[in-house]
Amino acid sequence: MGAYLFVHFREKRTPDGEQVYFGISRDGFHWESVNEGQPVLWSYFGDKGVRDFTITRTGEGNFVILATDLSLAYGMPGQYNNKWENIARYGSKYLVMWKSEDLVHWTEQQMVKLGDEDFGCLWAPDILYDRQEQDYIVHWSSSHRRNGFGDKGIFYSRTRDFAEFGRPGLLYAGEAGVIDSAIYEEDGAYYMFLKSEKNPARIVLLKSDSPLGKYERIEEFDRSMECLEEGKYEAPTAFRTAGGKWCLMLDYYGCGEEGQGYVPFLADSLESGKFVRADGDFSFPYGFKHGTVLQITEDEYARLKAFRKLPSQR
Repeated sequence: MGAYLFVHFREKRTPDGEQVYFGISRDGFHWESVNEGQPVLWSYFGDKGVRDFTITRTGEGNFVILATDLSLAYGMPGQYNNKWENIARYGSKYLVMWKSEDLVHWTEQQMVKLGDEDFGCLWAPDILYDRQEQDYIVHWSSSHRRNGFGDKGIFYSRTRDFAEFGRPGLLYAGEAGVIDSAIYEEDGAYYMFLKSEKNPARIVLLKSDSPLGKYERIEEFDRSMECLEEGKYEAPTAFRTAGGKWCLMLDYYGCGEEGQGYVPFLADSLESGKFVRADGDFSFPYGFKHGTVLQITEDEYARLKAFRKLPSQR
């Protein structure tokens, strides 16, 4: 693997912002837009907008994108009455999925219903491959009837083929509402980044010996995050750089639209929990929002760099 793909959206309160955008990089530090900064995929069903992307490369060499079905541009003023609590209870009932063999040609948009009437929203999916079970754990944030649709927890479902999904279960609830889970394996242990809604309202890092827990806080990471103002960062995503360090990207949303985007941190290992802010080492063409980084080959990088698609092309 010689390059990186960042699947994300843009914080624009117009319908084109909440669509699928690609960024690419040869080194993971300096990023450029794909398709001249225009959406690569559009959502035509559900809320007609998508946010909070994850992407994975399957064992067969194919690619799967999952996303939150949500449009603030279309739906926030109308069907949700400008209230996030309405979205959390009544919106985002499906995940949105696309599949591809080459990162350029994608299947038609599919709507994936993983919850039942006990679930409120299904937000911010992420995908972890379980080597022991040889299947995929899809995990996401939901409000739920179990606590009166109050504080959100992290739920999961297993799949082998992204066609059939197992019954959802609770992965992690914690002491406060948690969203935006991202799980990574390092040296046989599993590390989960989360956005905690309070105590503190920051990103936290948990560790477990198995992908489904029991997860416990890494206090050294809490100390790394003490310099950040509470309630301003979300959507953690991480990847290994070519030099072997871990890069953690945090989505900074606590400002006006022009100032939003990812803030990078570097660490020698996840186990250490010691992350150092590294803004000066990274560059972006515009503010990437809530996405996931995937390692790609040089051939895939070249294919995406040459990709052009008009908005009307489906």
